[in-house]
Amino acid sequence: VQLVESGGGLVQLGGSLRLSCTASGLTLRSFAVAWFRQAPGKEREGVACISRTTLNSQQGRFTISRDNAKSTVYLETGSLKPEDTGRYYCAVSKETYCTNSWRTDINYWGQGTQVTVSS
Repeated sequence: VQLVESGGGLVQLGGSLRLSCTASGLTLRSFAVAWFRQAPGKEREGVACISRTTLNSQQGRFTISRDNAKSTVYLETGSLKPEDTGRYYCAVSKETYCTNSWRTDINYWGQGTQVTVSS
């Protein structure tokens, strides 16, 4: 199983972000998928989760969506703040739905993509 994140980089304060996670080696449409992030010096935190049967979900400042035909999950947000800086990871759940324990129901992790919000 391989998860490849892309779309990170240096982003302007107040700008927008669209990250992609493309999976191979598994049928992504069968699982819930989540995004996490880890800011410098902090623990990794869950950002959003999308269930197998959901195509688009707004969760706080983030929109998570999936294109099953492309085996890809996206994470979008706008109005970026300095505290959005961090490494963003895609993760595939062992479950088909985002349960209350979705942050720990992870089977596979990507390597992450770095996002740096610059003023």
